[in-house]
Amino acid sequence: MLYHAYELQRSWMNSASALASISAGMLSNPVNPFGYMGMGPMVANALDVFAHATAHYGKPAFGITEVEIGGKPRAVTETIALKRPFGDLLHFTVDGTPSDRPRLLIVAPMSGHYATLLRGTVERMLESADVFITDWADAKMVPASAGNFDLDEYIDYLIEFAEHVHADAKGQRIHMMAVCQPSVPAFAATALMNLHKSPATPATLTMMGGPIDTRECPTVVNNMAMQRPIEWFRQSVIATVPHKYPGAGRRVYPGFMQLSAFMSMNLSSHMMSHYEMFKHLTVGDDASANATKDFYDEYRSVCDMTAEFYLQTVEEVFQKHSIPKGEFRHKGELVDITQITDTALLAIEGERDDISGLGQTKAALKLTPNLPEAKKRYYMAEGAGHYGIFNGSRWRTKVAPVVEEWIAAHAG
Repeated sequence: MLYHAYELQRSWMNSASALASISAGMLSNPVNPFGYMGMGPMVANALDVFAHATAHYGKPAFGITEVEIGGKPRAVTETIALKRPFGDLLHFTVDGTPSDRPRLLIVAPMSGHYATLLRGTVERMLESADVFITDWADAKMVPASAGNFDLDEYIDYLIEFAEHVHADAKGQRIHMMAVCQPSVPAFAATALMNLHKSPATPATLTMMGGPIDTRECPTVVNNMAMQRPIEWFRQSVIATVPHKYPGAGRRVYPGFMQLSAFMSMNLSSHMMSHYEMFKHLTVGDDASANATKDFYDEYRSVCDMTAEFYLQTVEEVFQKHSIPKGEFRHKGELVDITQITDTALLAIEGERDDISGLGQTKAALKLTPNLPEAKKRYYMAEGAGHYGIFNGSRWRTKVAPVVEEWIAAHAG
């Protein structure tokens, strides 16, 4: 009933949003004299903010059409390199660039948001590399006939994607970057590829704000996962996809629940952001108001995760700490992290990250004693929160150059 109740509430809010948007447009129309009188402009702006805050958002497009390299704009082409039921591999190329540029596989989070949350990450890295990115599917859109998708399948997808990128690299070694949650499966996949001497083994793995060992500086998110048994999550946050979607009958962790959890963590901050948007509209600062709108357009675009992937992640990563304890198994095979001897590791953390605390990603460097110290590096982005390490000005000017230097230093 949880999902059906949400769908009913969403239909009501969509109607209210549409009515507010129409009313705001009417009051803002220059031929409407009431728009210039008394509270008219203020009411119009308030309705505009309400309409934006209550609207439903679908899957956004990356929309990267060009990047600037050497002071010159260059066209960007986006293609689907590989299609799979639970996620595609997208490929971004820049026209007029050398064919031997590094191939970078960016692993996007499967944590309730679409891969487009990393639009800024992709755009910045296109300045120096050909970029591939995992474009995970919305679980409610995947028919039940496609089967299950858990953490083991996720790792299989990463290895398959890495092999495809390697085939495209024409003999060059590839590079991998995992942002947030996928640091764990990317770490495991890298260990398996090192162990089996796979030609697709990445030359470098960059992990950014990832929960490798959540016992280090635990955050609110970590504590919530530890305070309740796995059965509580199974019974309280797992829902069944309604019949109106292709994935009808599939058990999922709904994206709207994930969004609600993240919004509630910083509710006062989100309320203040919308109040600031209202003030910007009132004084005619459309540029600032639109910047806030653009952020929330992306932030509120959410998708569902399969129940088996979500529950296995909670249990193995946040409750059992299987990776740092050396107990994690992939389809029965022990994933021995100490077997990473060939892939250079870069761990990046944000000083003010309230989702993955300081030390959680850095732990990966301590867990690989057989990897030479010259192939390990740690970087803390001062003043950066969780999203600041892969989006925004700090990412573009401080963090990305570190990643580029690391890739260049281990390109062989």
